Amino acid sequence: MNRRRPYEDDEGYDRRPKRRRVSDNQEIEDRLESLILRVGEKTTSSLESNLEGLVAVLEADLGTFRNKILRILIDCAVKLPEKCTIYSTLVGLLNAKNYNFGGEFVDHMVKNFKDSLKNCKWDSARYSLRFLADLVNCNVISAVSLLQLLESMVDASTDDTVPQVRRDWYVFSVLSTLPWVGRDLYEKKESALENLLVRIEIFLNKRTKKHHNALRVWSVDAPHPQEEYLDCLWAQIRKLRNESWAEKYIPRPYLAFDSILCEALQHSLPQITPPPHHESYVYPMPWVVYRMFDYTDCPDGPILPGAHSIERFLIEEHLHSIIETHHLERKDCASQLLSFPYKNKIPLEYCIVEVIFSELFHMPTPRYLEVCYGSIMIELCKLQPSTMPQVLAQATEILFMRIDSMNTSCFDRFVNWFSYHLSNFQFRWSWDDWDSCLFLEPEHPRPKFIQEVLQKCLRLSYYQRIKDMMPVAYEKLLPPMTTPEYKYTSEDAASLPGTATAHKLVVAIRQKCTPEEILNELKDLPNPRDTENDMVESTFNPLKIDVFTQTLLNLGSKSFSHTFAAISKFHYVFKQLADSEEAQICILHNVFELWRNHQQMIVVIVDKLLKTQIVECSSVATWVFSKEMSSEFTKMYLWEILHLTIKKMNKHVMKLSAELADAKEKLAKDADSSSSDDSDNESMTPKKKKDETVEKPTEEAVEKMEEKLEAAYGDQKRIFLIIFQRFIMILSEHLVKCDTDGRDFSTDWYRWTIGRLQQVFLVHHEQVQKYSSTLESLLFTQVDSHILDVFLQFVALTK
Repeated sequence: MNRRRPYEDDEGYDRRPKRRRVSDNQEIEDRLESLILRVGEKTTSSLESNLEGLVAVLEADLGTFRNKILRILIDCAVKLPEKCTIYSTLVGLLNAKNYNFGGEFVDHMVKNFKDSLKNCKWDSARYSLRFLADLVNCNVISAVSLLQLLESMVDASTDDTVPQVRRDWYVFSVLSTLPWVGRDLYEKKESALENLLVRIEIFLNKRTKKHHNALRVWSVDAPHPQEEYLDCLWAQIRKLRNESWAEKYIPRPYLAFDSILCEALQHSLPQITPPPHHESYVYPMPWVVYRMFDYTDCPDGPILPGAHSIERFLIEEHLHSIIETHHLERKDCASQLLSFPYKNKIPLEYCIVEVIFSELFHMPTPRYLEVCYGSIMIELCKLQPSTMPQVLAQATEILFMRIDSMNTSCFDRFVNWFSYHLSNFQFRWSWDDWDSCLFLEPEHPRPKFIQEVLQKCLRLSYYQRIKDMMPVAYEKLLPPMTTPEYKYTSEDAASLPGTATAHKLVVAIRQKCTPEEILNELKDLPNPRDTENDMVESTFNPLKIDVFTQTLLNLGSKSFSHTFAAISKFHYVFKQLADSEEAQICILHNVFELWRNHQQMIVVIVDKLLKTQIVECSSVATWVFSKEMSSEFTKMYLWEILHLTIKKMNKHVMKLSAELADAKEKLAKDADSSSSDDSDNESMTPKKKKDETVEKPTEEAVEKMEEKLEAAYGDQKRIFLIIFQRFIMILSEHLVKCDTDGRDFSTDWYRWTIGRLQQVFLVHHEQVQKYSSTLESLLFTQVDSHILDVFLQFVALTK
C-alpha cells in the first residue's frame, strides 16, 4: 500500500523531515522550574549544598529569565506551604547577592497577597502572609514593617459592622503565622508583639460562639474537649509564648546561612490595608478542632504532642496540606502521608487517622467526597499493614463507644465509611466485641449503627453474604430479604378492589401494550374518594395509581434497568395520573408499599421519578413527613431521599440562574456591538451574520427566563418552608406530649429528629441562608427554645 501523501511528488517543496523544535530558552526555563520545584527533596547531598548550588544557577540566569524565576518562586511560596522555609531561605540568599531582585520579589509577593484578599482566595492569602513573615527570619523584610502589616490585619477584626467570619479569618491568619516568626519578633520587638497579642485576646473574649454546638462532632467534652478553632489556636499560641516561642517541628534551613543573611540589606513592606467587606465575599466558615486520641491511646514509642502544644497544630496543618495536594490520587496521597518528615518523632499512624477522620467529620460538609477518605485509608492499610489496620480498628472502636453523643451528620458518614471499608476487607469484623448493643432499644445509636451499616453493606454485596458474615445473635438487626411485596398476588388479594384490573394490566404490559391501552384498562376502576354527597367527581383516583404503580414496578423488579425502562415507557400514564400533589404522594406511597424491604430501590426510584418530573420536589418533602412514613422516620435512607430532593431543586435554580446571566451577558454584548459602524457590519460575512443572529437572545426571551427563575426561587422557598414547618410540628407535638405526661423529652427519637433538623440547615446552608428572614418571621418565632436554638445556631454560623 502506497502511504505517500498526494503532494509528495510535487516539485518545489523542501523534503527534509520536520521535527518540533523546542527553543533553547524554553529548555532552560523548564530546567529552572524543575530545579526550583525539586529543591528540598531527598538527595544524596545536603539541603544546604543544594540551596547554594541553586542560588548560583539562578543568579547566573537572572538577567535573561528574571520574570520567569519570580513567577516560579511566587507560585512555590503559595502552593507548596510545607516547603515555606526552604523557599524563604532561597529568596534570602538571592537577596543577599542581588538586592534589587529581593525588592522585586517582595513587591510581587505583596501584590499576590493583595490580589488573594480581593479575590477571596483565603488559603493563598494566608500562605502569602506566612511567607512574608518567614522572610523576616531571612533578613529580607524588616520586623517593624511586618508588625505594621499584622496590626492592620488585626484592625480589620475590630469592625463590628462586618460578618464575624471575616473578622475571625483575619485573626486566624495572624495567629497561624506567629509560629514561624514569633521568636524573631519576640527578640527584636517584644513590646510590639505583646500589644498585638493583647488586642487579639480582647477580640477573642468579645466574640460570640453561638455556632459552636452546631459544628461539634460530639455533644459532650469527655474525654476530649471539642474546642472552637480560634480558642484552640489561641491556647496553643499562649503556650508557645510561655515557652519563649521555641517550637520543634518547623525546619529552619536559613540558620545554616546566618552569617550570609545577617549582612543582607532589608526591605520594608508598603502600607497594606485589607480590602473593605463586600456582600458578595464568601469567607471560610468556623470549625471545631477534632480530637480522637491523646498520649494514653498510643502504645510505647514517640509521644503524641498535647492538644495545646503548637506542634500538634503544625503536624495537623501539614497533614491537611498533603491531603489537599494529593486527594485526587489516593496512592500518592497515602505514600506522602506515610513519608511525613518527622515520622520518627511522633506516632504518625495515630496523627494520620485523626486528621483523616477530622476531614471526614468536618461540619457542615467534608472538603471532598466521603469515598475519597475511605479510599485513602485503604491505601494506607496496604502500604503499612503492620500498624495501620490496628490503629484504624482502635479508632473505629473509639467511635463506636462514643456514638451515643455523635452528631447525626457524622453518624451518617461513619456508617458510609465503615460499610465501604468492610466491603474492601471481605466484610470481616470482630462483631462479638459489640454484642452488648443487642440489649439496647432499637432506636439507640449503637444497634442503629449496626443496622444501617448492614443496609449499606447490602448495597455493596448481596443478602446471603451479609447474613453469613454476622453472628447468629445479630439476627434481629439483619435487614429483611430485598423482595417486592406485591399485594395483588398475596393471600388477601381476592378481597382487594383492584385485583382483577391488576391481573389484566400484567397481561397487557407483557403483550407490549401502549400507554393509551393502560389508561383504557384503568378507566373503569371506582374512585374510593367519591361519595354520594360529592357533586363533582374527583380527578385524583388513588385506586388507579395503586393498581398501575404497584403492577408496573413489580413487573420491572428484576433490576434497576428494568424499572427505569418501565417508567420511561409508561411515563405518559404516570403524568396523567399524577396531576396533583396528592396524586404524586400516592405514587410515592405505593413505591414504598411495594419496596419497603429494599431501601436502595426506593431511593433509586424516587430519584428517577424526580428526574422524569413525574413527582415534584415539594411532594417528596411532604411524603417524607407523612404519617405513613413514621415507621421509617429515623432511618438513613429516608433522609438520603430528602437531601437528594433538595439538591435537585438547588441544581435547577443554579442552572436557570447561570442561563439567565449568560443570556444577559450576550444581550449586553450585542447591544454594544450594534453601536459600531454600519461599514463594519457590511464587511461581515453572511455566515457570521447568520450565526450571531441565531445566538442572540431577545429581550422577550430574557424576560421569560427571569420569570422562570423567579418561579424556581418560589418553589425552592416552598420546599424549605414545608420541611421546616413539618419539623416544628412533629417536634412541638413531642415536646408538649412529654411535658403533659411528665416524661423526659430527650428520647432517642427526639435526638435523631433534632439532629436531622440541624443537618438540613447545615448541609444546605448556602440556599437556606437566602430565606432566613422569611423562616424567622413565618416559622421560628413562637416555638420551643430547643427548636429555636437550632435555628439561632444556624443564623450565627452564616452571619
